[in-house]
Amino acid sequence: MPVIAVTSDIKFHDIYEWHSAPRTFVNAVIKGARAVPIIVPSLASEADIDEILDRVDGVLLTGARSNVYPEHYNETPTEAHEPHDHERDATTLPMARKAIERGIPLLAICRGIQELNVALGGTLATEIQQEDGRRDHRAAESDDNDIRFQITHDIHIKEGSCLAEILGPGPVPVNSLHRQAIRIPASNLQVEATADDGTIEAVSVIDAKNFALGVQWHPEYWVETDAPSAKIFEAFGKAAQQYETGRRLMKEAAE
Repeated sequence: MPVIAVTSDIKFHDIYEWHSAPRTFVNAVIKGARAVPIIVPSLASEADIDEILDRVDGVLLTGARSNVYPEHYNETPTEAHEPHDHERDATTLPMARKAIERGIPLLAICRGIQELNVALGGTLATEIQQEDGRRDHRAAESDDNDIRFQITHDIHIKEGSCLAEILGPGPVPVNSLHRQAIRIPASNLQVEATADDGTIEAVSVIDAKNFALGVQWHPEYWVETDAPSAKIFEAFGKAAQQYETGRRLMKEAAE
């Protein structure tokens, strides 16, 4: 089975620093992509990213409560940009670039799509719900995650895009849990889908060597019950399986 690198967040609990990833992402790799998840600690200064990528067949940039530090896209930090996770930034931004360069399948979700955009030179907007004409994409206030992650609005998919090949032409209903979004897409990203208010909901890497897709919503949460969510992880898993097969054959040929 292919192995998927799952990015982690720095969390502080019970006087320890933890490197963690939400179970929903891990479960989606297992159930949706049919792959083995490996949580990668956010230790960019102490871990060789190329060594990690040598051993995996895909990279999943997960969602998180934290935001990419604005200096990474040449913007002055403010309270509205918080919270941050500098160790994660130092790990995921170069990991995204290297995965794309090496043709390793990449799926970027929520914070992940924002990391992908920043890693490739794009910018972000914060507190988008305050902008004229924008809907409120933040989660509903609830202790019930089924309510917080409920499917609430449609996306409109670009005809002929990578996402259209996976999901069809749309519109497709999705869930939103974010207050930041892509402002200016990186020059080598193609916008794959938007919401009614113009929010960029999906991107792909132009001329990528392999699967390289970012989505702003959360397909991992409903991967076992929502057909579009399942199709995204199925496509990601298929790309990872093909990469794993190619990597194995190359290794065997070299022996």
